[in-house]
This record gives sequence, C-alpha cells and structure tokens, in this order.
Amino acid sequence: MEQESGDPGGRIGPNAILRVMEALSSSSGPAAVRDIFAHAGLSPYLESPPDAMVDEGEVRALHRALRDSLGPEVARTIGRQAGHLTGDYLLANRIPPFAKTLLKALPPALGGRLLLRAIARNAWTFTGNGQFTYRSGQPHRLHIAGCPLCDGARSEDPLCDYYGATFERLFQALVSPRTRVIEVRCQAQGHPACTFEVHLAPPSETR
Repeated sequence: MEQESGDPGGRIGPNAILRVMEALSSSSGPAAVRDIFAHAGLSPYLESPPDAMVDEGEVRALHRALRDSLGPEVARTIGRQAGHLTGDYLLANRIPPFAKTLLKALPPALGGRLLLRAIARNAWTFTGNGQFTYRSGQPHRLHIAGCPLCDGARSEDPLCDYYGATFERLFQALVSPRTRVIEVRCQAQGHPACTFEVHLAPPSETR
C-alpha cells in the first residue's frame, strides 16, 4: 500500500541545519563551519541558530555548500553523521515514551510498518515541497520525490545520506538494532525520486 505526504509551504525542521552544524564542527572544526555556512549564505545562523521551521532552500544551499567545499564523499559522511544526530534528537524529544515502548515490544515486521506510518504522518517536517511515499515489504521502500537535499545536483552516486541515516537511527532504536538503510536511487543520478531500502537485517542475511 502506498502512503503519501507533502507540504506546499516548502519548510523543513531546523534539525536539517542544526545537526549538520554539529556534525561539521565535530569533524572539521569551527573554521570549516564558518566557511561553509558563509558559502551557503547562512552565516546569521552561527549567531542565532534556528528554532523553528526553515526554508527548504536554505537546507539545499547548505548541502550544496558541503559538496562544493569538501567534496561529495566527505559531504556524505557529514550528512550521515548529521542524520544519526537528528535521529537521536527525535528519539529524545519528539517520540512519546509509550510509543517507544510499544514499538520495541512488537515483532520487527509489525513495528516497522507502524514506524513507517508515523514517518509518513510527519513527512511534512522534512520533505518541504517534496513528496514522501513508502511501500512496506522485505525490504521496506521509502521514496522522496522532489528531494530538497539534492535538487539540481548531478552525481553518479546517491547523495542523500542525511535522510538515510535518520531513518536508520530510528529503525535501529525502535524496531531492530540490525537495521540497515541504503539509498538505492537518487534524483541526482537522474531518477524521478530518491529511494531508500530499509533492511531489518543486513542485506546479505535477507537473501
């Protein structure tokens, strides 16, 4: 069954900027943070970090600046670190304790389906003008059309590690610690949507 969600306002939660700032500072230092935020036109956030939804164009500019300044491989590593930090933030601040207890108690297949529904209901907070859909199965498949992270980019490899790592952290904490999330298609490669596979066990164990 396909589920769909989107927000016409083009706004994204501030974690997409705050956690990148945190991951970049940890891996590359404050000078790199200053340079890359300046390159993205986001220097004001260094003095006054966002505490509300931000324009998706700012998130797009930040990820583009990471790739321009550090190269795609390092940018993907930063994005992955930021995604895990975003997952940690959501687990600590946005998911009610009873929901965490319930999901952890359920069989992984059922818990995964319930978590997918929750992600879809809240997709407006991270997709901006994009559209989130999913199909449950083995593996689960998540799609973001009009992905704000890689819009306008061109690459031979997928670029949206930030999203993949966020999904992976949530599934590992709430459904199965052996979960792996892999971006198998990316709009930057010319595909119509960014597609992520959610394997509740490593892919080699699901074949």
